Amino acid sequence: QHPLVSLCSALLSRSLSLLPETSQNAPMRGSHWQTSLLDLRNALPMRCRAEPRKKKRVDPKRELAAKERLKKKMKKLERIPPELIPIEDFTTPAKYLDETRRRDLPKLGFEESERRALLMKEWARYKQKQHEEEVEAVEAMLEAQREALQELRQESEELYQAAMKCDQGLIPLESHGPCNTPPLPGYQAPEGKYNDITRAYTQ
Repeated sequence: QHPLVSLCSALLSRSLSLLPETSQNAPMRGSHWQTSLLDLRNALPMRCRAEPRKKKRVDPKRELAAKERLKKKMKKLERIPPELIPIEDFTTPAKYLDETRRRDLPKLGFEESERRALLMKEWARYKQKQHEEEVEAVEAMLEAQREALQELRQESEELYQAAMKCDQGLIPLESHGPCNTPPLPGYQAPEGKYNDITRAYTQ
């Protein structure tokens, strides 16, 4: 039954039980609240069961034909090789292949060319000296290391073997080089504005 109908029936039976017995046995007079409850009970729609839906009959031939069509489509897709996503970084845009876009180097005078040549020679001599000093320093450290290991081996073989083991704490190595400017504490670098022009490819 409808929940509202059950509620009205319960209220009606409760109200009738509170009346005296004489009034219950006596013929019921028409009153506005009794009439409204009875009318409401009769006016409320009763819930009825819906008819079960009829199951559609599936034609086995149509179902088999649909499966065959699906198999054919899958075989056709398997024959087509997958398309590789192009790497745009490896392809030069066509506007940069134009031969007319050529920038000529400015012509230098005799004094400027001589100054640059002498500067390059001086730089080469400086780098050569720096390289030789680094090689000498490395050779000196290796020689000192060999002598120290020989002396350690004469003192204790166990200490020598322990010193020859590889130190796993050195790898991975993290080093921070000098910066152009000292870092600012608590500085948050802005991301900036940009337009994402990355193409989306779908297989």
